[in-house]
Order: sequence, then C-alpha cells, then structure tokens
Amino acid sequence: MACPPCGSLLDYKTAKFSVTRNRRVGLLHRLLQLSTPRGGRSLLGWVLLLQKGYQERDAAPHVAVVTKVKGAAAAEAAGRRLWDAADLTWPPQGENVLFLVTHFTATIQQAQGTCPESPSVLDGMCTEDADCPMGNPVVHGIKTGKCLMFNATHSTCEIYGWCPVENDTLARKPLLAEAEHFTIFIKNTVHFTKFNFSRCNTLQTTDPSYFKSCTYDPVFNPSCPVFRVRDMVEAAGKSFGDLALLGGSIRILIEWNCDLDHPATQCQPQYSFRLQDTMYNFRTASYYWGSQRQLYRNLLKLYGIHFDISVHGQAGKFSIVPTAVSFGTSIAFFGAATMVCDLVLLYLDAKADLYWKEKFEEPEATT
Repeated sequence: MACPPCGSLLDYKTAKFSVTRNRRVGLLHRLLQLSTPRGGRSLLGWVLLLQKGYQERDAAPHVAVVTKVKGAAAAEAAGRRLWDAADLTWPPQGENVLFLVTHFTATIQQAQGTCPESPSVLDGMCTEDADCPMGNPVVHGIKTGKCLMFNATHSTCEIYGWCPVENDTLARKPLLAEAEHFTIFIKNTVHFTKFNFSRCNTLQTTDPSYFKSCTYDPVFNPSCPVFRVRDMVEAAGKSFGDLALLGGSIRILIEWNCDLDHPATQCQPQYSFRLQDTMYNFRTASYYWGSQRQLYRNLLKLYGIHFDISVHGQAGKFSIVPTAVSFGTSIAFFGAATMVCDLVLLYLDAKADLYWKEKFEEPEATT
C-alpha cells in the first residue's frame, strides 16, 4: 500500500508570479528596499560605489611621528632670560606628545631647612604652637611644632622642607606670550602593511629652504607640515592669550583616507584640532651646590599647552572577494523585502484567503 506522506516527497514545486494591485503592500515593498536593517546601505549602488564595497581595506596602519619646535621668547621673571625651543619644550624633539611652556612661577635658591609654611595652605595656619603638632606633614614639608609669623597679617606653622616655600603668585599675563609665534614641524609617516604602501606628509621637494619658510594653510599651503602655535589654538576654538595663562591640552588629529585605485599623490592627510582641557601645569627643578657645599634648587611651576598628536587612517584597493560579497549581500536584502511583503499578504491582509489561493495552486494530477 502506498504511503501518502511518502508520496509528497516526490512532489515538485515551481514558482508562480502574481501581480497584486495592493498599493499599501506595494509601498511597503519599496520602502523596505530603500530602508533595510542597515539603513539603506545594502542598495547595490550605495555599497559598491559610494561605500566602495568593491575594495579590500586596511584600517590599521603603522604610524611614525616626529616633532620639532622652533622659536624664542624673553621673560623678565627670575632675571631677564631668553627661552628657546630647548627650554620651552618637553621633550625638545619628541614623537606624538609635546609640551610648550607659556607661563610659569619661579622660586629661586631653595635649600633644605626650616621656614614658615605658605598662608595658602589651610592646614598650615596657626595662632599658637599647639596648632602645629610636630611631625605632621603639610604641602611643603613637615611641621616642627612652632607657630611663626609669615608676614604682618598671617601666622603659619614652621616646617622642615625646601625653603623659602614655593612662590604661588601668578602674573596676570603670560610671561612667554611670544610662544604663540613658535612653529611645530610634524613629520608623519604611515605604512599600510596589507598593500605594502607607505606615505609621508612632507612634500617631496629639492628646495632645502622650503620647510624653513613655509607655514601650513588648509587652502593655500596644505602640503607644508609646519604649524604655527597660535593658528592651532585658534583652530581648536580658543585664543592663545586665554589658553596660555593657565595652560591647556590640544589634540592634533591627522587622518589618512587613501584610495589606492588612484595615483599615490592623491593620498593626502587631513588635519583637525580639538581642545581637550583648559588647565595644564607641572613642576620641575634644577639642582646645584653652593659655595659651602649646600644643596640648592630652582623650582619652576610651568604652565603651557600640551599637544597630543593622534594619527588614524585607512586604505582601500579593488579586490574581487569584497566585490562579490557586497553584491551578494545587496541581492539578499532585496529578497528579504519580498519575503516580508508575502507574509503581510498571506497572514495580515483582509483578503489573505484570496491571496493564499492565488499564490499556492495545486493543479489536478496528470497521468
């Protein structure tokens, strides 16, 4: 006896196309084609042309950055002194991070000994010796147990530390305002390992004086990697005078977007500047021995602009594999739109029974 369920295994199904005059489902079909789960990017033209889906990509280049600062400024504090790039820059020849001094306070000829604490230290204020327990640490040293007159209006605890205590009086104008005219030479090289392709942001020129005279301009001189400090600060949305007083941090972003299906000369970096913080300072000291074999130091609290150079990039080149994948993905999403509309017609529409009969037709068996 024949088995009915087994007989259905030998049935053959063929596609049947029906034109449905349902404007709502027709509109849904077009909308799904234009707004897929990937926001429309699966459309063939978008993926292959605008998004360059035909290219293999390398988005992790090897990066090298070298910086050099040039300039000079004079300051009256701590005696008239000329400051050049070696004095004002940490490190003088750096990589992707550097610090440019714009303002400072100086405490000269400190020696280890006893002296009254600064009135700016609240824990160091006192009216009698009992307010200064011996051995308790404060900002600039360790309390000795005595209360001393710091000046005509304040009494503070005596400390053992570097004396006199740090001068924290900050001038109202940057002492090194000329630093706005300093220039920073930024040499950046990227190497895309996947394509064995390297590119440098410096212009290939035979003129040895070019980099000594040029200054970067996004319109008139985009190939010169010499940046004026004031221009970078203003591009980050600040004035140099405001940022130089208490310091700040600026991010220099270098972006490479290289299409290797075009000549290599068209692979050029784009620069942008962003303000990250509006205060930046640190302390440094230089030590020396006096005539009586006494150790002294000059303490500087430095305010300035911290530059953080960040490099990102990607390169693309034609490859048959991503082309085939992008093409297949686009076609698959078009098919998904059709499947959704079929489900709406067959299960949600008011005329679902009619559509079901029209779509699935089983003719009488023939012998």
